[in-house]
This record gives sequence, structure tokens and C-alpha cells, in this order.
Amino acid sequence: MISDLVIIGGGASGFMGGITAISNGLRSVVILEGTSKVLEKVRISGGGRCNLTNSCAEISNLVDNYPRGEKQLLGLFNQFSTTDAFDWFQKKGLSLKVEKDGRVFPSSDSSDDVIKCLRAVAKKSGIKVVTNSHVKQISKIKEGFNLLVKGKKFYKAKNILICTGGHPSGRRLAKRLGHTIIKPVPSLFSFSTSEQSLKSCAGITLDVQIKLTVNNKNYSEAGPILITHKGFSGPVILRLSSFGARSLHTNKYNAKLRINWLCMSENEARLILDLYKLENGNKLVFNYKPFKRLPRSLWRALLRSLNINCQLKWADLSKSEKESLIKCLTINHYLINSRGPFGDEFVTAGGVSLKEINFKTMESKICKGLFFAGEVLDIDGITGGFNFQHCWTSGWVAGNSMI
Repeated sequence: MISDLVIIGGGASGFMGGITAISNGLRSVVILEGTSKVLEKVRISGGGRCNLTNSCAEISNLVDNYPRGEKQLLGLFNQFSTTDAFDWFQKKGLSLKVEKDGRVFPSSDSSDDVIKCLRAVAKKSGIKVVTNSHVKQISKIKEGFNLLVKGKKFYKAKNILICTGGHPSGRRLAKRLGHTIIKPVPSLFSFSTSEQSLKSCAGITLDVQIKLTVNNKNYSEAGPILITHKGFSGPVILRLSSFGARSLHTNKYNAKLRINWLCMSENEARLILDLYKLENGNKLVFNYKPFKRLPRSLWRALLRSLNINCQLKWADLSKSEKESLIKCLTINHYLINSRGPFGDEFVTAGGVSLKEINFKTMESKICKGLFFAGEVLDIDGITGGFNFQHCWTSGWVAGNSMI
């Protein structure tokens, strides 16, 4: 028996693609998952809460959150946007909530409810889900495709949707069917440094302006940074790591990070510091600071890095010490020498070349009847629900394009 559609990969885009294809008129849909469990990334993402999309509704702003695939996603999101995804899940019975930063979670804060929703809809639709079914080979035949599955099992399909995420199996299958693979490299990770000056500040988070320089390329961002025992993390670092993923990989993760701890210019900082020095001459520099936004432990760590005496009074702060302090506060440099752990969603930059995909349908330009969705493509986003949104959108478009 030949199926209308066989989906390789039981993740977010696979389930969305299958459910949409059934609703679009396909009668027999099979999901083949190579592991023992489907939707595992959904389960573990967001610390088990599942940040399944974002409330960013303006598509021109939405695509700015994707270092790779921005142009292609502009058209895709006009077909199925964040608003559409939100409504889709709500109509399927999953209650959602929007947090202050725009991230969307299930109201229960449990990724299990997202999984239950998708599995229930798939079951009701008549989709057959088969786990422990690693696809080893795909052959093109007159009617469509032959699939060889581990254990010498065979499936026939009129259409195939490959959505294996970051797993190399999907990329291997795509390559054998004639597709070009852009080498995957890590994206969304923290930065490590061998510098010890901020060790005592581990756990502190504050809004900063940052400039990352790597291979003579500059990336600038502003937002929350987290000081860790090994270096830096937080939303602004993850965003920089994503946009600079390829340059960082090429340079073996050696880079220069410039931090403006005050989010103000040198002249602005100088005016505030001069006035404070004038009015607080008898107070100790270590105990009294003119910038309220700086945590005391960070203020003292920065002073120690400049070798400023802990008994020094503001009146005795020399001009050279003052200028060094201003630069330390507004243009402080840290050498990055390696990447830290991945972000929550284990995202990679790379995959099937976008030049070989028709983004009106998600069908291959090389092999008729072959479709792609999700992270198997050379598309990735920053944290905040953007990677899942790409999965929902590309799966939905693919599912609506099959005959």
C-alpha cells in the first residue's frame, strides 16, 4: 500500500505538517520517528514549559529574529504567522498565555500539554505514528518513493516530508537525493573567558550595550546580560552568538566583547562622575557609587580590576584613575576564548540549502514530491519562541501544498 505522505521526523514541524495535510484532503499519513519518543524537543524546551511562539505580530519585525532565512520567512509568515499559530493551538483546546517579554507558553507552564494537544489532534485525524523507525534509505520510483527503515521494513509514499531537526540523518537523506548541505555549526550559546575579574559577580543580570568583534566583523546588541562563573550568558549574548555563529566558528570562538555597563557615552559618564566626586569627596570610592544601576559587587569588581585602593576617597581619585574608570564602565573589553553550553533549544546554523527549496510550497526544486520543514533547513532563530514558530509555519505550508 502506498501512503499519500510519509513524514520523516516526529517533531513540531512533522506533526504540524501531518495534521495540516490531513485537513487539506490527504487520506493516509504516516509519521516515522527514529527514536522511542516523539516531540522530545517540545518536551524539554523552555525548561519543560515550551516557549512555542512569540507575540511579535508585525512580520517585518518578526523576521529580524532570524540570522539565516529572513528573506524566505517573510513570504512564509505571510501565509502562517505567529497570530495564526496562537489561534491554531487555542482552537485545538490548548490554553496559551503571553509573558511580558512576548514569549508565549501554555497556560499550565507544562510542555506535556503541548504534546498531548498535538498527539490528540494527530490521532483524531487518523495519522499513524511509528516510533523506533529510523529511515536508512530513500529511492525515487514512478509512483513516488520507496523508504527502507531499520529492521528491513519498507514504506511507499507519494510525498515525503523531511523534518528531522538538527539530527544529521535528515541531512544525509537530503544529500543522497541531490541536495546541497550547508555545514551545521552551533548557534545560541554562552561565551567563556579566561579573565577572572568578574568571578565574584556570577549570577548578576543587568541591561547593557554590547559590541562583539570577530574576524573584523562587528555585531552590536543591547539587552539583558548574565554574568556567569565562566563568562557571559543571557538574551543579548545568545542573540549575538546566533548572528555571529559562522564567524565565531571560523575563528574558533576567539573574539573581543566590548561592554558598556552604563548604556551611556563617556561624556555622560564623566559629567555624572565629576559631580559626584565634587559632592562626596570624603566618602570611600569602594563604598559609594554614582551609578545606581550598577550592583555593588560589580562596581567593586571593576574597581579592583583597575587596582584602585579600597581606602581611596573620592577627593583623592586622580585624573588618570578617573579616566580609566570611565573607560572601564563604558567601553570595557573582555577576550572570549570559547563557547559555553547550548541554549535551551539546541539550535544549529546550517542544513539544506535554501536555494533548492520553493518557499511557496516547501517542495524541493530538485526532487518532485519531496518537501522539507523545520530546522533541517538552513534557517534558525534566536530564543523567544522563534524556532518553534518556523517549525509550525513551514510544516503548515508544506502540509497545505501536497496533492
